[in-house]
Formats: sequence, C-alpha cells, structure tokens
Amino acid sequence: MELAVDADRCQGHGRCYDLAPELFDADEEGHAVLLTPGGQVGPDAEAAAARAVRSCPEQALSLEA
Repeated sequence: MELAVDADRCQGHGRCYDLAPELFDADEEGHAVLLTPGGQVGPDAEAAAARAVRSCPEQALSLEA
C-alpha cells in the first residue's frame, strides 16, 4: 500500500499523527509529513493508515494498493 499527503490540502489538524504516529509526523507549521520511505505502508500498519485517511477533515491523505 502507498500512502500520500497532499500538502496543498493539509491544514495541520494533526489527526493523522495522533492516530498513526508511526506513519506521520508534523513539520514546523504542524502539517503532516510521511515517515515511511516512498509512502510505502506494510501490512502491519495498513489499518492505522486507513484510519488516518478516513479521519482527515481536508481529505489530504490517500492510500492506494
């Protein structure tokens, strides 16, 4: 699975890094930053990634197979 952040849409609410701190961090302005190389998400983190994607109020996150 590949996780992506649309930086233009992200407003820095922080739900993603609260729900999946192993996948996301925040930059100096509070916007989401991926911690996974190339956005690749292993099977053990797919549920957390999907939960973060669903919780983003700006729909700035995507997860694709």
